[in-house]
Amino acid sequence: MAVVGRILPASNTTVLVEVAGVRAVYKPIAGERPLWDFPDGTLAGREVAAHLLSEALGWGIVPPTTLADGPAGPGMLQLYVETDDSVQPVDLVPAGSVPPGYRHVLSALDGDGRPVDLVHEDIAELRRMAVFDVVINNGDRKGGHVLAGTDGRRYGVDHGVSMSVDPKLRTVLWGWAGESLTDAERAAVAGLRDRLADAADDLATSLSAHVTPDEVRACRRRCDDLLREGSLPFPSGEWPAIPWPAF
Repeated sequence: MAVVGRILPASNTTVLVEVAGVRAVYKPIAGERPLWDFPDGTLAGREVAAHLLSEALGWGIVPPTTLADGPAGPGMLQLYVETDDSVQPVDLVPAGSVPPGYRHVLSALDGDGRPVDLVHEDIAELRRMAVFDVVINNGDRKGGHVLAGTDGRRYGVDHGVSMSVDPKLRTVLWGWAGESLTDAERAAVAGLRDRLADAADDLATSLSAHVTPDEVRACRRRCDDLLREGSLPFPSGEWPAIPWPAF
């Protein structure tokens, strides 16, 4: 693993590396900032768990992710996504000027006091990401954690504060709140729920190497709740709905 450079800004140590000529993002456990609501040293494992669940859903949202030893010790290693900077999956636009093909999330004032709207793309890939965030209980879906790949796909990254047993969903992808799940979304979530409930399936065992058994069971319950409600949730009002900062 050869270090290319530090990735800034980031709350935790984040390093761009090369492994056998392939670029990747390395986040050493030793560089994780302690959090009051997550056990120390668990963020890297939660990133791997998010990748396992993304693959189990069949949606490929999270780039290939694993645990690996690096220059600063064990940590998360994730395939680096080359991004198309001409595309903004999540954006701030002047108030009242939501672009075609985007959904309005909220209205606010920017740092200079100008009225703006927070918007995101209205595409199936981002909608699946919104469903995925409910399943993993993602507490930090910032706009900058949604990447437009040069391959035309959308990727989600930075899932270290996910999989808690306590409700923590904070996201910028609220544009579909209240809308019914599609048949494909329902089938994917039901398939994941069934795999998590199947003692003969190794998915729960694989997840338990990275998060606690209680957190795996909580994920299964979230799948059940989502299927029972049949729609994407609204913000609860019991905790902040949008991560801060939003990007």
